Amino acid sequence: MSWLDDLRAVDMNQPAEWPPWFVVVVSLLACLALLYGGWQFLIRDQRLSLDYERAQELELRQTFTVKKGMVVNLPAYQAQMIQIKEMLAELVRQLPDSSEVPSLLIDITEAGGRRGLEFVVFDPQEQKLGDFYSTLPILMEVKGNYHQLANFISDLAQMPRIVTVGDLEITADEDGGLTSSLVLKTYSYLAEGL
Repeated sequence: MSWLDDLRAVDMNQPAEWPPWFVVVVSLLACLALLYGGWQFLIRDQRLSLDYERAQELELRQTFTVKKGMVVNLPAYQAQMIQIKEMLAELVRQLPDSSEVPSLLIDITEAGGRRGLEFVVFDPQEQKLGDFYSTLPILMEVKGNYHQLANFISDLAQMPRIVTVGDLEITADEDGGLTSSLVLKTYSYLAEGL
């Protein structure tokens, strides 16, 4: 008799008469079914929830670390902010307000005159407005030698107000002198912008 014949001989309605090997097999199958059902319906959902919570914990730890670093460095940031405000105030002091622009233009022409430059063109253009400052371009053409021009530009750099030099073109005259065309830009502070 084979085990298939033994299996056919088992009466499913009479569990008390089941052979011991069949009871073990049924018990193992029931245990496996319980384990599978528990995994599918209880443990798997809780593992997904656990994985989600672990990811949340990691994200919160990273956020905490970043914010802790910010709190630890807060005094340094505050000191840096004070320095930046002081630097900004110093730079704003270098921007003349609109009432100081005429005297700055006079200072520029006097600096060129002291260096021996001859002004052929001195043409302040229309101001261009920015966020908290305006830019005043000045088209200039001057005659003089190289050293006079270089000293003039050096004098502009030494001024207490910001004056930039751009679009510089130098051409030589027949008599050995230089004609230089350039654009100076000066900036004025717009108090209502801040």
